[in-house]
Amino acid sequence: MNKPKVAILGFGLLGRVTALMLHDKAHLNVYEASDEHASNSAGALAAAMLAPLAESVICEADLAQLGLQSMAMWPSLLAKLPDPVFFQQAGTLVVAHTQDKGDLNSFSQRLKPLEGHTAYTVGSAQIHDLEPELEGRFHQGLYLSCEGQLDNLAFYRSSFAYLQNSDVQFNFNHQIELSTTPSEPVLIDGHQFDWVIDCRGLGAQTESSDLRGVRGEVARVYAPEVELNRPVRLMHPRYPIYIAPKPNHEFVIGATEIESQDNGPITVRSTLELLSAAYTVHSGFAEARVMAMNAGLRPAFSDNRPRVERNGNVIRINGLYRHGYLLAPAVVSEALSKGLL
Repeated sequence: MNKPKVAILGFGLLGRVTALMLHDKAHLNVYEASDEHASNSAGALAAAMLAPLAESVICEADLAQLGLQSMAMWPSLLAKLPDPVFFQQAGTLVVAHTQDKGDLNSFSQRLKPLEGHTAYTVGSAQIHDLEPELEGRFHQGLYLSCEGQLDNLAFYRSSFAYLQNSDVQFNFNHQIELSTTPSEPVLIDGHQFDWVIDCRGLGAQTESSDLRGVRGEVARVYAPEVELNRPVRLMHPRYPIYIAPKPNHEFVIGATEIESQDNGPITVRSTLELLSAAYTVHSGFAEARVMAMNAGLRPAFSDNRPRVERNGNVIRINGLYRHGYLLAPAVVSEALSKGLL
């Protein structure tokens, strides 16, 4: 049987997941507006936490449940890659300083139930068992045992290397605009494709009137004096943060979100708040080396839910908001079921 010719627009997180799921079933051409690193894409800047229970506080229960199912798809995707990519499912520890107990209680009350999973209240002894280096700093918290994370930068590197050796054709620094009434087969730069998968994120904003960017800001630091076993979230009334430990004593420190489409560099205030809050979690961050301070925009629709649309032989996947790594495998699988798989 002849394999279909498929064009993937965008080589960020969604483009990579789509290519990994399709490369042995189709002839793939990838078009990316920037270079092979796609370093400004949301997936390159993210902490890549897989947090369905924590995220249930700000999303509908069905999305949180979908995230739980999607998490289970990551190990088989990563197993395809030639270089190991750090993947962990050791849960998340949520803590708060004594004066911020109300914020921790509010967070706990807003958690939605997930099938077979719950949040466990922990005190000083359990916090010590989970994270010995936090002993004495926190006396109250929650343990979300079902959650995990992966190393997004390693995933970006390894997925590109693998797809390069899988006869995928890449077209970098190549901006594509789609017709709102695509022909069949679809024409791109004079080439015919049986299918087009649009994974451009905010690159598709001119064609999606209700697509917006939601700003996120992160620091990546090297902190050899800090040892954390899993992501830690700090509840705080002004600047709640997360700290995601990556291999080789690297940590991604981030805040939740800023409702702004400003894509400029991270501000001094955000830098001070992120790093100061991390220091209150573990004093070892005082001697950390700042490797990068980044700000970027996540693509989101007005309802903050992902959207899969088919128009002829063009399938659009967009709007994963702050749930990119959590939802990507399941959402891409759903999209490909609309005709390709």
